[in-house]
Amino acid sequence: MQELIWILTATTIIALLAWIGILTLALKQKTFKKLIKLLVAFAAGTLIAAAFIHLIPEAFDNLGVGHGELTAPLLIIGGFLFFFILEQYLHWHHCHKTPQEHEKTPFSYLILIANGIHNYVDGILIGAAFLVDYSLGIVTAIGVAAHEIPQELGNFGILVYGGWEKIKALSVNFIAALLIVPGGITAYLGAEIIDPMYIIPLAAGGFIYIGAADLIPEIHDGENLKTSLIILTMFILGIAIILGVETLIPHHH
Repeated sequence: MQELIWILTATTIIALLAWIGILTLALKQKTFKKLIKLLVAFAAGTLIAAAFIHLIPEAFDNLGVGHGELTAPLLIIGGFLFFFILEQYLHWHHCHKTPQEHEKTPFSYLILIANGIHNYVDGILIGAAFLVDYSLGIVTAIGVAAHEIPQELGNFGILVYGGWEKIKALSVNFIAALLIVPGGITAYLGAEIIDPMYIIPLAAGGFIYIGAADLIPEIHDGENLKTSLIILTMFILGIAIILGVETLIPHHH
């Protein structure tokens, strides 16, 4: 039951991040784009660090590695492929692009559907991580939250550009974000059927894909040295936070 409380708390907090779009109402477009880019760099750092520092070692420790044992590596690749396919077929972008870079209204509906599926999957990953280890759950939740913020900001911008009223855009975006909660509950209830440990390497592959293939390319655009250094600093800060969690939070289940 304690694991369920952790899962519900983490997923609910992340769902509430959907309301962060309200902050963009006071920002100029140029400032908004700069903010998104910094948040994307931070998110990339947290996701890649979470995958390599927490998820992959945990998977190798519990599923084995070497001497012909390929379960964990294959599941990591499987997670990478799953998120690649999901993005290809749902046009699931992590919404660090400006509204002008997307099609108008039809795409706004697709964004809601894709975002809902994305959040449900994130909920399963968070739930599975908490069932394995509290520290792992917190790290996974931080990684999800970090890339959720630029995504939700972008979603809100796309919906408004697509013709939605601002309050309605915030509301429907929040409904899509709420699907992360039943995702977490699904992982908790399904733990008797599927060992949560098998979901951890899938999550690692997904985090690596999102961080390296989807987020990092968005922060490479040949800007000046000062901007590049700030972006690099945000990326390193994301890694540092995951390292801090590793140091400060004891592993126990």
